[in-house]
Amino acid sequence: MAKPISARDRKLMSQEQLQALVKIDQHNIALLFTNYLISKDIAAQVENEEGGFVVYCQCDKFEQARAEFDDFIKQPYHPKYQQAAWQHGDADQTQIAHQSLLKSFSQTFLDHAGWVTLGIFMLCWGIFLASLAGWANEIFYSIRFYSHLSIEALLSEPYRLLGPAFFHFSWLHIVFNTMWWWQLGGSIEKILGKGALINLFLVSAIVSNVGQFMASGENFGGLSGVVYGLVGYVWWYAWLAPEKGLFLSKPLIGFLLFWLLLGFVGVLPINMANTAHLLGLLSGCLLALIKIKGSS
Repeated sequence: MAKPISARDRKLMSQEQLQALVKIDQHNIALLFTNYLISKDIAAQVENEEGGFVVYCQCDKFEQARAEFDDFIKQPYHPKYQQAAWQHGDADQTQIAHQSLLKSFSQTFLDHAGWVTLGIFMLCWGIFLASLAGWANEIFYSIRFYSHLSIEALLSEPYRLLGPAFFHFSWLHIVFNTMWWWQLGGSIEKILGKGALINLFLVSAIVSNVGQFMASGENFGGLSGVVYGLVGYVWWYAWLAPEKGLFLSKPLIGFLLFWLLLGFVGVLPINMANTAHLLGLLSGCLLALIKIKGSS
């Protein structure tokens, strides 16, 4: 039975000649793979070199290590590699790997989205967490749509036109909506600018909220109408102006449209603001058409 190499043995082996196996851009990925090699009784270490992190392994097991890397790179976050990091990695290395992974995730999250995307994202989550803390009724009734739509109501409390978009009723509800808002909204903001995203948010939120109020009354909430506005916008923008770089795959578009259809059919086990979804989608498509025609 193979016995894992101890930290002391690895240090001694590092003084011997090792062969460079692969250069990896991310430190945490390099550490995960190195610790996995060690768990397979292959001496290995990571060196920070120009342009990345080089994994070295013992020469007489080079081919075995290469084969392991071919499997590793296909799914580097498989649980077996994480387990190897905990069982065979040094405590400081494991801590660095997780810190690096968290830093990488945070950087990716922030890089993809501008302040408009992140601001609305955080506002939705702040309201949701405050609702979980016991203020759900107070918050909902303070930002829900008007009980009676009139000029006087619009002038006295204009924020209620948008308010329902920020309130969510469950974990699934907010995770689904804010995930798509971050993904699509972030792309729109990065490629077309903050103004385009702000206009899209305002129009799709107002149109979907007014439409849903007329269909079912004032008791509704969620960013879904805006999300479908983003879907329609990106869908038509990618179709009419693909050179801009906005993109949403056809399978995803098909899934979201099918989900919309299921809501109208009434076979889903949850209540859906179907009118808001449909009007949001149509408003997004129309805004994309106007934007493209206006810039041509």
